[in-house]
Amino acid sequence: MDIKTLRPRTLWQQPSGPGYGPLTELLLILTMVTGLVDAVSILALGRVFVANMTGNIVFAGFAITGAPGFSLSASLFALAGFLAGASAGGAMTTRAGHDRALHLRAATVTELALVAAALLIAAVSGDAAVSHGTLGAASGHPFSAGIADALAFLLAVAMGIQNSMARKLAIPDLTTTVLTMTLTGIGADARAGRRGQAMLVRRLLVVGTMLAGGILGAWLVLNVSAVSALALAAGLLAITAATATRAALRPGEWRPVSPPAPPAAAPTTAS
Repeated sequence: MDIKTLRPRTLWQQPSGPGYGPLTELLLILTMVTGLVDAVSILALGRVFVANMTGNIVFAGFAITGAPGFSLSASLFALAGFLAGASAGGAMTTRAGHDRALHLRAATVTELALVAAALLIAAVSGDAAVSHGTLGAASGHPFSAGIADALAFLLAVAMGIQNSMARKLAIPDLTTTVLTMTLTGIGADARAGRRGQAMLVRRLLVVGTMLAGGILGAWLVLNVSAVSALALAAGLLAITAATATRAALRPGEWRPVSPPAPPAAAPTTAS
């Protein structure tokens, strides 16, 4: 396969129409942010997902039964935060969903503010995960319960907004937070010919991006600090938000969302 086919723009190229502009590259960055943020939440906040609510609800069930190491309060705060973020994302879709650039800017700037707030709270908490990796922390609790709940809530709000935005943008295989259908597609379309090969490469790129975020986030949380992983996530979000803001200032055929086609007129019969 020609190396040019590995470019994100080519892998997500539409058969016709205006294309996606910079969306694919930026959503791949957000996919890596998901891996970083979930590494922090699972390894430092009491085994809670903030981006994957399926896993979070299962973890809440584990906590209810008294399974050690799981935090019911953090799971509930994450669930409430994700719902709040999805609701806020729906409001953004109503206001700016007609323009992909404006929608992306609104969502990423808000998400950056939320992750930056979580970073600030974590940094000033004075807890063990501020200056040490969880492998070297003297305490078994990287953050106190109150701080962990606050961080889970803020990060889940950010992920709810991101998930809502990705759902509206509807770029193939770029949900940025959930890979279940992507992995299903890897198996289901493995023998779909040349087009299937392009989709396979595309999906493997998405999986690899989130895996890279998880690996990097886990290494930072375990060996450096949870704050360093949050700082990296905030830095990637700052790049995404700045790029989205710049894109929103420039016209582009990729920006407007095509309106739905009008319903076909009912056939008339001769009198």
